[in-house]
Amino acid sequence: LQNVRINPSSISFQMWKDIPVPFYLSVHFFEVLNPKQVLQGEKPVLSQRGPYVYREYRYKTNITFHDNDTVSYLEYRNLFFQPDLSNGTEDEYVVVPNILMLGAAVMVENLPDFVKILLSGALAGLKQEAFMNRTVGEIMWGYEDPLIDTLNMLVPGLIPFKGKFGLFADFNNSNSGLFTVHTGMKNISQVHMVDSWNGLKKVNYWRSSQCNMINGTSGEMWPPFMSPTSLEFYSPDACRSMTLVYEQSGKFKGVPTYRFVAPKTLFANGTDYPPNEGFCPCMQSGIQNVSTCRLNAPMFISHPHFYNADPSLVNAVEGLHPSKEQHGLFLDVHPMTGIPMNCSIKLQLNLYIKRVSGIMQTGKIKPVVLPLLWFAESGSIEGSVLKQFYNNLVLLPSVLDYVQYFCLGLSGPLIISAAVLMAMRK
Repeated sequence: LQNVRINPSSISFQMWKDIPVPFYLSVHFFEVLNPKQVLQGEKPVLSQRGPYVYREYRYKTNITFHDNDTVSYLEYRNLFFQPDLSNGTEDEYVVVPNILMLGAAVMVENLPDFVKILLSGALAGLKQEAFMNRTVGEIMWGYEDPLIDTLNMLVPGLIPFKGKFGLFADFNNSNSGLFTVHTGMKNISQVHMVDSWNGLKKVNYWRSSQCNMINGTSGEMWPPFMSPTSLEFYSPDACRSMTLVYEQSGKFKGVPTYRFVAPKTLFANGTDYPPNEGFCPCMQSGIQNVSTCRLNAPMFISHPHFYNADPSLVNAVEGLHPSKEQHGLFLDVHPMTGIPMNCSIKLQLNLYIKRVSGIMQTGKIKPVVLPLLWFAESGSIEGSVLKQFYNNLVLLPSVLDYVQYFCLGLSGPLIISAAVLMAMRK
């Protein structure tokens, strides 16, 4: 118990502070093979590209202990491209939707017609098209686009940022917000549980109190002595708390584990799963509208390839092949300590596109939730850390159990011998 508390003197503290587990971010892009036909109303045909793999380093700063048995910290992530693990380079070109343009079109759909006419004229003057051919590095980390300044001028506040635009621009060399979690010093069952995030006890992205709750841990460790039921964590990337459910017991390189996976209800809509009504306005089950925490852009998250989603989402495009083995997320946790041994968290980012009257660049695009990319954050304990873990939590307890039974086995003859000696003395 002492060694799983968040305490500078505990064995697990250094592991918690500077995570020794090698994490990797693997990104797969969906290239649109028939952009001209999509503009004519045909079904998008997609081809998966990648993975483009990045080594991820995590470390905590601003660690501050409080009198109420909590500790605050910022956790930073640094990403470095790994050519030897990737299927391609960051200099490769990929045809993808013009996210800024198509997103802005949907965002202004309900504004007055003159705004849409002005935007359409500006798009024509800037030679903006519905699909763009850019490098992986540009899409990931950012590219300069005159459209950003134009949108800020035509519709102030529509996109509250300036400069470059990239899907992962805020992911690298950045933190995931100020977490305050319980140390477990007085109540071990609360260790790692989130007390607040950025000073908030709950978020305000969603339409119900239940959906806005910040539940569970920050997703790194859990309280010890876990039961085979479920676990919760708050994900700033998904802007919500997530609950995973127990699937099976197993072993990771000799260490006992519980495997937790996503239930089919994780991204279900409010009709199929009423508790998710607060995440609406919803579309089909299997995708979650995250526009309220993504600058009101028509963005959705899901499992990769629309795994566990309504079949109509898969059928609306060509090139998706969902499977549990490739696209299901999982966490393998050592139940005695609550420390993950092996994990792979997978999410897909999608853009809702459609024809918008008054904006000619949207052509005859039929409404579709179009996959942009999916990524997996994966890591497993290995090397000297795994050896120490195995020795302390598997080998040593086994030896102690053996010694215990050995001593119990000896106790019978010893008791008889003592009784005989006492009788002889009498």
